[in-house]
Parts: sequence; C-alpha cells; structure tokens
Amino acid sequence: MSRKILFFINPISGTQKSKLFLEKKIIQKCEEKNISFEILMTSKDGEYFFLHDKIKNEEITDIAICGGDGSLSPIISSVMNVPVNIGIIPLGSGNGLSRTAGIPNSVDKSIDLIFEGNSKSTDVFLINKKMSVHVSGLGFDAKVAHDFSESKIRGLNSYTKIAINNFLSAKAFPFTLRVEQEKIELDAFFICIANSNQFGNNLKVAPKANICDGLLDIVVLQKTNKAEAVVSFAQQIFSGKVHHFSEKELAKKNILYFQTKKLNIENPHHAPLHIDGDPAETSKEFSIEILPATYRLLQP
Repeated sequence: MSRKILFFINPISGTQKSKLFLEKKIIQKCEEKNISFEILMTSKDGEYFFLHDKIKNEEITDIAICGGDGSLSPIISSVMNVPVNIGIIPLGSGNGLSRTAGIPNSVDKSIDLIFEGNSKSTDVFLINKKMSVHVSGLGFDAKVAHDFSESKIRGLNSYTKIAINNFLSAKAFPFTLRVEQEKIELDAFFICIANSNQFGNNLKVAPKANICDGLLDIVVLQKTNKAEAVVSFAQQIFSGKVHHFSEKELAKKNILYFQTKKLNIENPHHAPLHIDGDPAETSKEFSIEILPATYRLLQP
C-alpha cells in the first residue's frame, strides 16, 4: 500500500527560521522517497473533527505532528482507534513523549524514522475524560506549567528559573487518593500522573514508566522539609525504584511511587492542574484511567 503522510506543524513551536527549514526538509525528503504528503498548520482551537473523513477519503496512512508535547493530545484524541500511524517531529521545550519513545530530536532523523520506524500500539490516559498522552499533574509542577505558559521566554533555562522560584514558595495541598481498595490521605507538593517516564529534557520523574505497558505511574512528593524534598526527589529520579504502597510506608517515604490502571483523587483546595505540560482547569475531584493500545506510534 502506498503511503500518504499528513504533516501538522505547530506555528508557535521553534523559530520562523527553524519552521522554514522543517518545511523544506519535509518536501525534500518526501520527494526523494516519492511519498505523497500534505502540510497543514495545527489548529489554535485544538479541533480536528475533519480528520476522520480526510483520512478515509484521501487514504492517509500516517500523521506526523511537528511540535511539543502539548501539540500531541488534540490530534491523537481525534484519531483514536483509527488505522493511521502517528509520527512525531519534536519541536518543543522538553519533548517528553518523544524522548521516552526513543524518537531523535534531530529533524532529519525524526523524519527518517517516520519513513522507516515501527508502529507500536501505545497508551493514553483520561483525566475527567480529557486525554493525556504524556505526563499530567497537580500542585507544584502544574503551577510551573501555568507560569511557563505566560512567559515570553521559552527553553530549558527559562523553565528552570520558573521551577526554582516556584519551589521556594511552594505550598503543600491536601489530597485523598483512592486506588486498589485503598484510601490514602496526605499533604503533597505535587502528584504526577505519568504515561511517559519524564517531564522532558531527560528529567525522569517516573523512571519505570512505559508508554505501552497498560499502566499509569503515580509519583507523589509528600509534604516535608524542602531540603529533604529536594534530596528525596533527586534520589527518586536516579534510583528508578517502583514501590507498591502500604499505609506503614507512607510515614517513612517522602516519595510515594506506584503503578495502577485507575485512580481517583480528591482535591479539596483546588491545586492547579496541567495536562501534558499545558495549564488546564482544575477540579475538586479527578477520575483517572489508562486506555491501553489506543493509537499507533512510530518508534525505532
């Protein structure tokens, strides 16, 4: 079957010069491979209802998303369980999902992977019926995401400065977690719900996470002295250990890390929420569940 690739480019990801380079590379490489293609810009409103009919009528075989983590879920949610491959050309600040999947950051190499990679059935998860493909969270990291979205300066340095400033003033929020017949009440700086293993830039918040294993990795940084919190979080990142929680362990561990398919979180103080690094409207309660093997991601 001949391939037809629909490329979506996020117009606000990268510089104007980098986007022109990207378009030229797409055209050049597709013409060299004699592959039919079309280039569109991502939608500002995140609506892609036209994709179902377009895929069917134009026999599109692959969709390549050129952007950061926030560009992915609106398109993927529009083609769930549709027989089309999804490729990623990473253009964001962190590129957490693509790094987890082993997709190169190089434009040249990521385009080549779209031509030559293997499609693997990949998970997503829902937070109150809103899709997340990567990492979402409540508390400190969500506040960072909100502030970063309003910053005029992008990149890792800007993100790091915002994260440090927020951590110095961070407060813990009360949460109640309900999972696997357990009820856990705690105060925490953040709760991270991870499908990918990292926030981005290889900062691995959930080292054991796998985007194809049908499980969510939940990471909770509990309230403690902030110096201890930094040490605990650093140990978590570098140790890669997964703990199945128990009530006795809660008092001993600053970091709670477990895997599950479903989770409910009560959030009475309205801790802020982010979904895939983008600010999102919070709620007093969240119902969270994994949706295994929802789309086909092109990976090495």
